[in-house]
Formats: sequence, structure tokens, C-alpha cells
Amino acid sequence: MLDILKANARGLADHGWLKSRHSFSFGHYYNPQQIGFSDLRVINDDRVAAAQGFGQHPHRDMEIFSYVLEGSLEHKDSMGTGSVIRPGDVQLMSAGSGVTHSEFNHSGDEQVHFLQIWLLPNEQNAKPRYQQRHFTEAEKRGQLRLIISPDGAGDSLEIRQDARVYAGLFDGEETAELKLPNHRHAYVQVARGSIVVNGQRLEEGDGARLRQAEVLRLSEGKQAEVLVFDLRPNELPQMA
Repeated sequence: MLDILKANARGLADHGWLKSRHSFSFGHYYNPQQIGFSDLRVINDDRVAAAQGFGQHPHRDMEIFSYVLEGSLEHKDSMGTGSVIRPGDVQLMSAGSGVTHSEFNHSGDEQVHFLQIWLLPNEQNAKPRYQQRHFTEAEKRGQLRLIISPDGAGDSLEIRQDARVYAGLFDGEETAELKLPNHRHAYVQVARGSIVVNGQRLEEGDGARLRQAEVLRLSEGKQAEVLVFDLRPNELPQMA
């Protein structure tokens, strides 16, 4: 059974230079039915105008990752990291005991479209750290590629939480199946296109909760790009 959050039911923030859709309560958007799911606290679908962005601001005790769909995102932080994130790149910043950072559209004439996602960590006041890796289209085509995990398995980025994140590209007859051990929860976010998840079609921007699921099946994609979260069987985020 899927609990689906339709794309147009998400919170909306329109600041002119930034148009953002919030799957969960964030900023000025509050929905008591959408506080988070398991350790997943934020999914923001952001479109930032050319040469605009988020100035330096602080975070702590949060695992934050960005997944770029179009354009390029420039990152700088108080750890001395400076990078540009492009489609296929996954950036993971573990804020730990505290970090400040900025994110700007690297382009002067094209918007950047990316997902920024927050998960609660399993420890507080840890040392901040930054990771970035490129995953090719071939690695994700017709399959779920592990991109984030607790132990860095398969050359994935390492997160401070019992959570795993997969990315996949599906079109036509391409299918994939993910078995979830110990009746864990799962969340599916359709970043682009549309796809059938356990028999129900999800469109671009839709998200779906699965509680104590055994198997997740993806099929009948239409130029689909999806993120799948394998999560602890908790209903709401709980700080360690």
C-alpha cells in the first residue's frame, strides 16, 4: 500500500529567484501531516535563477545532500570546500557540530534545478565532513544504484544514519526490484518523468511512503529519474 503525496500538494515557496516545492514542512510552510518520514526530514525541489543562490548560513546535526537534475550548483563552506555540482553528481554534507555554507547557481544565464534532502543523523556533535561523487547514467540506467549508505558500500557516499539511498533511470520496459530487509520503511521520490511503483503510477514530483514493505518494484518508466530511500521503520524523525 502506497501513501502518495501528489506533486501539486507540496508546499510552495516563490521568491522570484527561487521557486521551491517542499514535500515536508519547511521554512514558512507547515503541514502537521507532513513533518517527515522515518529519518527523512526535508525534500526540497528547488529551481534557482541564473547567478542567484543561498548566501552563507549555518547548519548542525543534519545529513544534507544535493542531487542536481539540470544546470550547475556552486558550493562553498566553512570546512574550506569549494566545488561545482552538475547532473550525475551527488553532494553530501554532514553538518555535525556545525558548519556554514552557501549554494549558488554557477551559471550566469541558465537556471539550476536540484533536490536538497535532509536526513537526521544517528549521532550529534560529530566532526563535519563533505563528500561528493559522480554516478554515470550507465550506472543508473534500468537499475537502482546505491548512492548513499551507512558504510560506503559499493563506492557510495557514507551517511551517519541507518539509511540507504538509491538512484535510477527507467524508460520503456526497464524494471527493477528492491528487497527491503526486516520490513523496513521506504520512500520514493520521482524527480523527473513518471513510473509505476508497486502497481501505481507516480508522476514527476510525486512522493510515496511505504511502511514495513518487503519489496519495491519499479516498472513502465517514461523518461523517469527516481530516488528510493531505504529507512528505519519509524514513522517520524527522531534525533539521536
